[in-house]
Amino acid sequence: MLSLLKKVLISLVLLSFTLNASTKEVSKVEITQMEQLELFKKAQIKIIKAYDIGSLYILTIDVQGNKDEIYLTKDKKLILSGDVIDANNGMKVSAPVDLTGVRGKEAFVFGNGKDEYFLFTDPECPYCKKFESYLPQIKDKVKIRVFYFPLESHENAKDLSLYVMSQKTTLQKIDAMFDVSENLDKAKNAKYSQSQLSKLEKHLEEQVQIGMNLNVQGTPTIFDKNGNSLVWVHMLEKYGIEVR
Repeated sequence: MLSLLKKVLISLVLLSFTLNASTKEVSKVEITQMEQLELFKKAQIKIIKAYDIGSLYILTIDVQGNKDEIYLTKDKKLILSGDVIDANNGMKVSAPVDLTGVRGKEAFVFGNGKDEYFLFTDPECPYCKKFESYLPQIKDKVKIRVFYFPLESHENAKDLSLYVMSQKTTLQKIDAMFDVSENLDKAKNAKYSQSQLSKLEKHLEEQVQIGMNLNVQGTPTIFDKNGNSLVWVHMLEKYGIEVR
């Protein structure tokens, strides 16, 4: 009962906020000031990073070695735990992920445009394939770093990921990505040398681990160059594409 009441109260509080989609990293001086709040001192909470999203602060914290994410009201009087949902797009409001060291570890790069994105995809995910079907329309506007993140619920996803990654050139990898349905038999019957298979599997495991470190929980997951999570439909709308 108390847990339900807590969730209701948090929901009512959140309804009073208008969330701003932009984020601004908080200075170290202000973080130090936040850490002087009585609860933070008593619980020995260390703030790793903090972001100002207009109506709230998002705090990435360390509590005795455990990492978590909480929200602090702008008057610094209320701390909120649980998920905060943006009423405009239904997405969880979260701090940008840290993309340091991620570039260059993707399976391949799609597009030659200036707008950089990071995509975590599953070759058997229908929503991924829907999103990817629109990509040729924006190839001159985007640079998408494609990471494979095969879900356990998709029995052929790993084989298909390895098959796409095994292609020799970037163009061949892109073609294989778009032709997944035609490549299933090829992927299931693909023959690799032991060294080639070991290299492919290591690269795939690395991509999956990166996704897990970035808290990727489903596909497609897409981040902009600053680490902000995006709704793929809205990302396409930015380029004048209406998803049907």
